Amino acid sequence: MFFNNRLKTTGGRYHLQDHHIDINPKMYQVFGMPVLVGIIKHELCHYHLHLTGRGYRHRDRDFKQLLKQVGGSRYAPALPTTKAKQPTYLYICTECGQRYTRHRRMNTRRYVCGKCRGKLRQVS
Repeated sequence: MFFNNRLKTTGGRYHLQDHHIDINPKMYQVFGMPVLVGIIKHELCHYHLHLTGRGYRHRDRDFKQLLKQVGGSRYAPALPTTKAKQPTYLYICTECGQRYTRHRRMNTRRYVCGKCRGKLRQVS
């Protein structure tokens, strides 16, 4: 079992190929030990059922029954979201003045205004 900082939206993950378990350390930091124990029980249910050849997926009856017996958590709580990234690039049509905000840069020689087919100019 390992802590994996790259997990963002899940509490943990069981790997079918090599049978190791990744745990999101943010779940412990934000919610504490009871939530972490529930996540570990959840992943160990996947582990046990997979190795015994029974239904290990979330939708399987075997998984739901075992999870209820051991008292594992069915869902990991949602982590507080970080602030959304603001648009960084602003393009303006030279013909009609239509404004476009984008997170990624655009090739202004390739793309034109969707409203009037005019040329785009990058402002910022």
